[in-house]
Amino acid sequence: SKRCLLSHFSPLGFWGLVNNAGISTFGETGWLSMEKYEKFADVNLLGSIRTTLAFLPLLRKYKGRIVFMSSIIAYFTLGNGIYSMTKAAIEKFCDALRLEMKKFGVQVCIIQPGNYARSTKIQPPVSAEEIWNELSEEEKAVYSKEYVQERADFFNNILSKGSTNGNEVVDAMVDALMSPAPKARYMVAKLKEKALVFVCALFPTVVMDSVLSYALSK
Repeated sequence: SKRCLLSHFSPLGFWGLVNNAGISTFGETGWLSMEKYEKFADVNLLGSIRTTLAFLPLLRKYKGRIVFMSSIIAYFTLGNGIYSMTKAAIEKFCDALRLEMKKFGVQVCIIQPGNYARSTKIQPPVSAEEIWNELSEEEKAVYSKEYVQERADFFNNILSKGSTNGNEVVDAMVDALMSPAPKARYMVAKLKEKALVFVCALFPTVVMDSVLSYALSK
């Protein structure tokens, strides 16, 4: 409980909190059940908020640091909109928290990794057969089995290109915790991934939609 946490850590001091928990899955919007949306929101978003609220009194007291694991997928989505949605939401939570905590000397940092799927194993390869079998009859009437297979192959190809250098993300987390002047955001990604974020942030939505539609058609 919150009271137990506070009583345990108060005499020891508490300075750093890293919100790292996250789960990922693949699927177009109508393919996923409401239960799955609720589960993802509960783990990826509300889980981090719960932990933050529990430790906030101690973090204010000791002028600590709070680090959140986001992703560049907060800016765009390529078949995993449910994961993207939770990361975009946690970014906004952090933006509010960072401003509010300044007066207490508490620093809030966001880590935004690119594709590190091969390092973290957050997303196992997806099975088109399993996805198809879980689709409702309404969705099966709209999408063909071939389409599902194409999307699964596309997503698995992205996963296979993930970086194995997970230490790069850990280094950013350590810097966020230990640096005298940590960054608000640490984007740990390949140049190609950063370019996608750049286009998303600075160009009209219609341009980004065109870029992503082109990528999805490949």
